[in-house]
Order: sequence, then structure tokens, then C-alpha cells
Amino acid sequence: MGQVVVISTGGTIASRWQGSGFAADARGGDVLATAAVPEGVSVRVVDLMSVNSARLTTRDQLALLRTVHEVLADPEVDGIVVTHGTDTLEESAFLLDLHHDDPRPVVFTGAQLPLEAVDGDGPRNLHDALLAASSADVRGHGVLVAFDGRIHAARGTIKVQTLAADAFADPSGHPVADVKDGRLLVHGRPDRPAALPLPAGGEPLPRVDMVMHHCDADPLLFDAAVQAGAQGIVLVATGAGNATPEVVAAVEAAVARGVLVALTTRVPSGPVAEIYTQGGAVDLAAAGAVLTGTLRAGQSRIAVLSAALTSPD
Repeated sequence: MGQVVVISTGGTIASRWQGSGFAADARGGDVLATAAVPEGVSVRVVDLMSVNSARLTTRDQLALLRTVHEVLADPEVDGIVVTHGTDTLEESAFLLDLHHDDPRPVVFTGAQLPLEAVDGDGPRNLHDALLAASSADVRGHGVLVAFDGRIHAARGTIKVQTLAADAFADPSGHPVADVKDGRLLVHGRPDRPAALPLPAGGEPLPRVDMVMHHCDADPLLFDAAVQAGAQGIVLVATGAGNATPEVVAAVEAAVARGVLVALTTRVPSGPVAEIYTQGGAVDLAAAGAVLTGTLRAGQSRIAVLSAALTSPD
């Protein structure tokens, strides 16, 4: 019998009506009771927190990261499911993936409809996550996201629908597996870099901000982030990673002060690329910005955060 640990953090999957709107308040056991547990799987629940994921902080995410590592210290555990709000699931999942050095799967899931909704999507998503977390077929695949019958690699997967059931996708890639008729159909193994070390605890957390470029944008907000003490800034540029000469100058000055600047794009899919000058990615890269490939804003910020947390400085 496979053993899976469910770490409950809240989100819509754990939400009930509060009189004016929904908010997370259910414990993990209540959430688990809604789902069919795959045959041959035993489940233990860890109630870590119960919050709407838009309220999560870096400290909360690091607490989740350390809890996952503590749970995996038990060799009897075959995998982990994390129930999580959809708003920031892509960020937490990617953070864990960057530091995940164990072949056993960690599978995030959640819901678009609240706990007690008729025909809610949470029970199916949780079943599929339990199925994946207990499967030897996805060992070594890193952290995964189970949603609407599909299993995605954490890296590159973002929320693409605000309300619809098929909330998550990798706009520049494909699912690593599907769940059909209660079976896991694996299509391939995601490429993953070597895991980063677990961040040290008890130290001040770095400030990492995001600034979006747009028509008429100037460096005001970018410079404000530098002045606020940001150790990292994600520049969410246009197109393949383009801004203006004024923004390039601000990036160069920030990098000279030791700020890590990451360059992504507000376009839904495709990589950032050094194509254009006069403020484009050619100039931004020359100024010291790091191109983030196909990572979008939230996950680019997590990459900068992890770099800052594990830097010897």
C-alpha cells in the first residue's frame, strides 16, 4: 500500500461561504473527505495553514518547503500532495521544485469551486493528485501540478483561467501526463536543473519586486524598488523582452549596485530573446539583466528569490 501525505494550506478547495464571499477555513481532513482515494493508497494529513493563497508570504512558502523536506525524511512516504489556493500555486510549486532533490513526487492541486459546491472540481483534482503522488511512473519528475485531468511540470505552469476548470497550463509547453479512466498516462519527463540547497532559516528575507513596462512607462517605479532596498527586480517587458533606453539605464545602474534584475515578458507564451536594440533585450542583457527564457513574472520572481536566498553573500 502506498503512503501519501496531504499537506493542507487552504485555498478555494478548502473554502466556505463567509457571508459576503468565500475564504479558506476547512481543515485538510474535511477536504480529503470529499475525494475518492485511489485503491491501495493510504493517506495522512498535515494541516500546515488555511489561508487564501493571495495572502501567502515568503515565510509561509518557506514553511511549506521545509515541511515537505521533513515529511520526505520518512522513507515510508511514497509522495506528497499539497492542497493550495490557485492564485499563487504556480509560485509555491516552482519554489519547491527549485529545491526538490528527492525522486518522490510532490503534487500540487486545488480547485476553482469551493469545498461544498455541487459538482465542484476539488474532489476530482485531489483524487488525481493522490494518484500521481503514489505512482512510481512519475518518480524523478519533480514537483507537479494536477488540475482538470492533466498533470503539469511545475516549471512554466501558470494559471491561465481565472474561473474555468482548466485553470493551469504551460503556455510554452505540454502536460507531462493525463488521467484517463482512473489511470495515469505519462507522456514524458520534464528537464530539470540540479536542485538548489535548502535556504537557511532565521535570516532576513530579501525583497524582490516586479515592475511592468508599458507605453509611456518611465523608470520611476523601477527606481523606487531599488530605493526600497530590493535585492532583486523582475522587469516584465513587452514583446520578446523590450523596454526603452531610459529603462536600460536604470537597469544598468541597479545591477551596478548589486541588484539582480531578471527580464521576462507580459506576452503569454514564448521565450524572451535578444533581437531588438534601442531599449530592447539586446541592450537590457548588455546592461546586466538576466533573461528568464519562458518563465513568466511570478515564477521569474521565485527564481530571483531562490537565487538570493541561496547566495553565499
